[in-house]
Amino acid sequence: MEEERQSGVISKWLGGLISTMRRLLFTFMSSGPIPQHIAFIMDGNRRFAKKWKLDEGAGHKAGFLSLLSVLKYCYEVGVKYVTVYAFSLDNFNRRPDEVQYVMDIMYEKIQGFLKELDMVNRYGVRVLFIGDLNRLDEPVRLAAEKAMEATAKNTKTYLLVCVAYTSSHEIPRAIYEACQEKSLALASSGKNDDGIVNDDDDDVIKVVDLEKHMYMGVAPDPDILVRSSGETRLSNFLLWQSTNSLLYSPKALWPEMGFWQVVWGILKYQNKCYYLEKKKKQA
Repeated sequence: MEEERQSGVISKWLGGLISTMRRLLFTFMSSGPIPQHIAFIMDGNRRFAKKWKLDEGAGHKAGFLSLLSVLKYCYEVGVKYVTVYAFSLDNFNRRPDEVQYVMDIMYEKIQGFLKELDMVNRYGVRVLFIGDLNRLDEPVRLAAEKAMEATAKNTKTYLLVCVAYTSSHEIPRAIYEACQEKSLALASSGKNDDGIVNDDDDDVIKVVDLEKHMYMGVAPDPDILVRSSGETRLSNFLLWQSTNSLLYSPKALWPEMGFWQVVWGILKYQNKCYYLEKKKKQA
């Protein structure tokens, strides 16, 4: 009993020391520019399971724990928006049993997330599910709606979960909706008796018209786009929004992502920030 008590005291002391050192490092980093928005392609859960001879489900569970850690570090350092690529529309082209397996995993993870609401509310996180949610299984869609409703009053930080999402779906959908909106506006009040448009720009679809109809129109463009596992493919993710983003590809598999990968990504961003901001102004 005495040994267990001493072990507990030492663990608590070490935990407090590590937490203090982390806060000091984040305070130092905050003297430079902190990215407002970081997006993650969570790659490597299955490879992690294979690497450690685990079943595939164990890889996804480890990936979920890694997600919670990464979110905590991002929010502690001052990142306001975090986006994660959870499920691509292209994944619906897999075998039905594979799609159902992923749906079951997603449902389990959303339920697990709801159990972490204390941490979520402590950081003031609002959760938004982004994509064609009607493509999801009903239990998954209802769980996603429940998570959004449970965090709707939080405004300090945001977690955007892209499900049933691809840029090749998002962009044409935004174009269609922008055209529909413009057409209705012109039909109701855009022309005079001679059939002439009142304003030369009235019938023009502008970039701002498209962007307000994008799924990702609820957040600023990402400052950093991270893909774990050392891969550099964007996989149809945020193609419109990542034009001026820093691309960062740590070799760690997603379940291995943690404190140092977040720190290093932000330091790389700080090193390139002024160049990236200049490119944005030139766009």
